[in-house]
Parts: sequence; structure tokens; C-alpha cells
Amino acid sequence: MTGAATTGPAAAPPPGSGTWREGDEPGRRGFLRHPRPLELEAGNQLPEVTVAYETWGSLNARRDNAVLVLHALTGDSHVSGRPGPGHPTPGWWNAVVGPGRALDTDEWFVVAPNVLGGCQGTTGPSSTAPDGRPWGSRFPTITIRDQVTAEVLLADALGIGRWASVLGGSMGGMRALEWAVAYPERVSSLLLLAVGAYATADQIGLQSAQIHAVRADGGFRGGDYYDAEPGHGPHLGLGVARRMAHLSYRSENEMAQRFGRTPQPGEDPLRGGRYAIESYLDHHAAKLARRFDANSYVVLTEAMNHHDVGRGRGGVAEALGRITASTVVGGIDSDRLYPPYLQEELAKLIPGADGPHLLRSPYGHDAFLIESDQVADLVKRTLARYEVK
Repeated sequence: MTGAATTGPAAAPPPGSGTWREGDEPGRRGFLRHPRPLELEAGNQLPEVTVAYETWGSLNARRDNAVLVLHALTGDSHVSGRPGPGHPTPGWWNAVVGPGRALDTDEWFVVAPNVLGGCQGTTGPSSTAPDGRPWGSRFPTITIRDQVTAEVLLADALGIGRWASVLGGSMGGMRALEWAVAYPERVSSLLLLAVGAYATADQIGLQSAQIHAVRADGGFRGGDYYDAEPGHGPHLGLGVARRMAHLSYRSENEMAQRFGRTPQPGEDPLRGGRYAIESYLDHHAAKLARRFDANSYVVLTEAMNHHDVGRGRGGVAEALGRITASTVVGGIDSDRLYPPYLQEELAKLIPGADGPHLLRSPYGHDAFLIESDQVADLVKRTLARYEVK
């Protein structure tokens, strides 16, 4: 083992000692503390790393029923269950993961880490550096590969040599893909949902604009704002970034059908009031600013911009050709951020891939979080391929 995996003060018993059921703990929360340097792809390092994670279900005696679930940009380790410590809302895949559901925690041992660079317990810009101050602007550049390196440490600490399945959508799909390319011997089956093999120019451009919005906020202070008075941090810039991002997460047709040109009730846009779509975006901006760190948003968005499985591996085709996992590829027919042609490329270049299977939805990219029944079908399809093997 490469570090110590420990449970937090509010955690349930450790893996293997019982089966979690909804209504009990919201997920067993633990922390891997790795006290040695983590070498990063860009050539720098983090002197030590903590990885926060949650688990559901029990690891069997053969240790062959472990499933890794990887969250998207502003998600976290709380995949399933009631609100709990650090998690004000129910799990983001609550209808997919749990007893009797597609990813049945009576059968599978489910592990969900908070991503490196995040702000829900894993080392990130808001974490304390060795000098006792928050990392802030000093936090190093990280990539999707670095995030997976941290997750490998967690798998080793839990004694999991090979995942029965690795599942991920959006940024989580990037990490799932990196797992399968970099560690093919450790991934039996794979679900790639609403993702591509690399960041496109369109994605990089849109995401870079969001980064500039955060950095342009006077409260950002170059990334060193953790001593600011309440309400004086970069929440305005983060809100602008979220507004841009949220529009890319949903479809134009949905926005037209839901809002059109309707004014917000009680407001007149000709006299300083808002349209309903503006109020909707204001709500999502304020919601994210209350729960997410602006530095983490910048660091993780930059990591997504760096996503390219072909970098240093002879190109995308050669990299994807390394995958040995039984792979299911899923996309969304209305996704304008990760359009279906990206999933078509994955399905074409990954040996024996099943797909692409398109979710039919008006909700755009966010459909992988909303269309629970269709997502559940893909999860079942992925796990069935593992069981057949």
C-alpha cells in the first residue's frame, strides 16, 4: 500500500464490515493520506496528497466486485444517499447507485473519490500547504493524468488491484478513459459517457473564457483570497463563469421551450428587470458560488483543457488501441458541448467497443445527470459485459 486510508469521524464502519442502505449513512467517507511527493505531468510536484472518498456496499473476499465512479467538474464524491457532512444535497446519481438499483450496492463495492484539485476533502488550492497557508495561487498545474495518479494511490490503499468497472461522464469520463489507457490491466469494463478523447478547440475556447471571468473578478486577488471578509471573494466572477458553462450544458431547444422571451414574473426587462432565462442563470450562479471554490473551478477547468489521451502516446488512435476493457460508449443526442461525433470516434477506435449509444434527451450535456433510466440502462449494459467476461 502507498498510503493510509482512514475513515473520518462521521464515517460508517470500514469497507467489508457491512452493507450500506439508504436511510443509514449517506456514504462511508474516508481519507487517504499519502505523505510522499506526488510527481505531476507538468514536471512539478505536490509534497503530499489527501484523497477524500466515499464507499457503498462491501468488498468481497476475492476483491473483484469494486466499481469506481468518477464525478464531473463541480461534482464530488457524494454519488448516492442523503445529504451528509460537506454535502448539502442528495447524491448526484442517487437514482442509479444504491440497493436494488442499476449499480446495486448489495452486489457491488462502489468507490467515488473527490478529484485532485477539488474542494471537498481532496488536496486542492484551498488546502493547507506545508507552510501552513492555503495553496491559493501557488497550487501547481495538474492534468487529468495527475488526477488518475492520485486515484491509483487510493485503489492501492484499498487493496483493489483491478476494477470490475470504471464509470464516468464528462470530466469523470476523461478520468475513466485515462484509467483504461494508462492502466489497462486494472480496468475490466468501462463506461464512457458524454466525453471525447481530447478537448476540442470549441471546448477550450469556451472554458478559457470562464477562467478569464473568474480571474477578472477583483476579489480573486490572483488566487489568494482565502483571508477575505465574507462576501468579498471572487463569487461574481465565478457566477459569470457558471452562467456561460450552464448554457453549454443545456440545449438551445430546451431553453427556447422553457423560457423563450418570457420576462421573469413581476419584472420588466425594458425597465431594468430580467428575462426568465436570466433569473434561471442567476440562480445557478449563486448556487455554485455558495458551495464551490473559485480556484478549484479554474484548476479543474484548465485540467479539462489539457485533456488529450494521445499526448506522448503516439496519437489518439494508438492510445485508444491500448484499451483492453469491455467498453460501452454513451453520448447525448442534444449535447452541444460534447457532441456525438466525439463518442463515434471513441467507439470506432477502442477495440471491441459497444456503441455509441445515444441518450435521447432535450437536456443537452446535463442529460447524463438527469436521464436516470437511460443512464441506468448503460450502467447495466457495462456491468453485464464484465460479468460475461
